[in-house]
Amino acid sequence: MYLGWTTTGSMNYAREWHTASVLTSGKVLVTGGFCAGGASCLNSSELYDPSTGSWTIVNGMNYARNMHTALVLTSGQVLVTGGLSESSRLTSAELYDPTTGIWTNTGH
Repeated sequence: MYLGWTTTGSMNYAREWHTASVLTSGKVLVTGGFCAGGASCLNSSELYDPSTGSWTIVNGMNYARNMHTALVLTSGQVLVTGGLSESSRLTSAELYDPTTGIWTNTGH
């Protein structure tokens, strides 16, 4: 049995300091981070489908952020909190609903 790594599809945006969350569907939501090389902070999100090895761009977060946290809630929504923008620490939080693809601000 081979237990090594295999190459799969590439993300649409090169990024670092992002998060990756496994959704209840088995797909993976990647959010935010810095554009590769640290050129700018990202609000973009992408969805990885392991059954096809493909990435799809989904709605971006309301705030560009990196070094944030993300947690899949029992409802299936993803809570993204804190992190850094290009100029400051963030206190904001937002929810991603995978059934609608919509981000909603939840507070500061």
